[in-house]
Amino acid sequence: MKLVRATGLAGVVYMLMAGLFFSILDTTAKYLVASVTLVMMLSIRFLMQALVSTLVLLPLHGRALLRISQPRLQLLRGALLAASTVMAVSALKLMPIGEFTAIVMVTPMLVTVLAVTVLKQRIAPIQWLFVTGGLVGTLMIIRPDGQSLGWGALLPLGCLLSNSFVQLLTGHLGRHDSAASTHFYSVWFCAVLAAIALPMGWQVLDSYKLWGLMLLMGFMGAAGHFVLTQAYQHAPTVALMPFMYGHIGFAVLGGWLVFDHIPDQWAVLGMLVIAASGVASAWLTAYPGDQAKEARS
Repeated sequence: MKLVRATGLAGVVYMLMAGLFFSILDTTAKYLVASVTLVMMLSIRFLMQALVSTLVLLPLHGRALLRISQPRLQLLRGALLAASTVMAVSALKLMPIGEFTAIVMVTPMLVTVLAVTVLKQRIAPIQWLFVTGGLVGTLMIIRPDGQSLGWGALLPLGCLLSNSFVQLLTGHLGRHDSAASTHFYSVWFCAVLAAIALPMGWQVLDSYKLWGLMLLMGFMGAAGHFVLTQAYQHAPTVALMPFMYGHIGFAVLGGWLVFDHIPDQWAVLGMLVIAASGVASAWLTAYPGDQAKEARS
C-alpha cells in the first residue's frame, strides 16, 4: 500500500483499466472470429478505433498531431502492428485467451533480447535469466507434445515477435515524434489497409449483436491505448509493471465467463513464471544501481 501511495494510485488504476479493456477486446475477438471473417472484423475494429482516437487526440494536440519526422519508420510500425493483430486474432481462434495473453506478456523480455542483438545495447547478465524464465513459461503453456497446437503454436509466437519489434520502433520513434502522433498514424494505416482488403472478406450480417461487438472492439482498443498512456504519465514503469500482468488475470476471467475455459495447472504455472520474470526484469532495469550495490555487499 505504501508503494501504491508513493507512485500514484491513479497510475495503477489506469494500468488495471488498460488490462481490462484489452482483455475485453481479445475476448470479443475470439467470440467474433467464429462468425465473422477476419478481414471484416479487423476493418470495422480499426476504423472505429481510428475514429475514436482522432476525436480524442485531435482536440488535445491540434495540427501537431499530424507532424512526424520519420514517415518510413511510422509506416513500418503500422505494417508490423497490422501483422501482429492478424496473427493475434488467428491465434485466439485456436487457443484460450488467458494462455495467449500470457505468451504476449513475454514481449518486454523479448524486446530486451532485440535491444542487445539489433541495437547493440548492453544489459546485466542476470537479465538473461529472466528472459529464459519467460521462454520457459511460454513452453509450459504451449507444451510441444501430442496435445499441442502444432503449427498453430507459431501464431502466438509470431505475434510476440512482431509486437516486440513494434515496441522497439515505438521507443525509437518516441525520441523524434510524439506518442500521440505515432498512435494516430499507426491506427489509421491499419484501418486503410484493412479497408483495402475488405472486399475480399465482406459478408452480409443480419445480426446487430455482431455489428455491435465489432464496434466494441474498436472502442476498447482506443480506450485501452488512451488509459495506458495515462498510466505512464502518473507513475513510473517499475511501479506499474506488477499491475500490467493483471492483464493475464482479466484474460483468464474472460475465458472462463464467456468460453467456460479454466487453464490447467501447467498453464497456470507458466503464467506465474512469465509474470514473475517480467516483474523482476523490469525492477532490475529500473534500479540497476541497487542490484550492483547488493552484489558488492
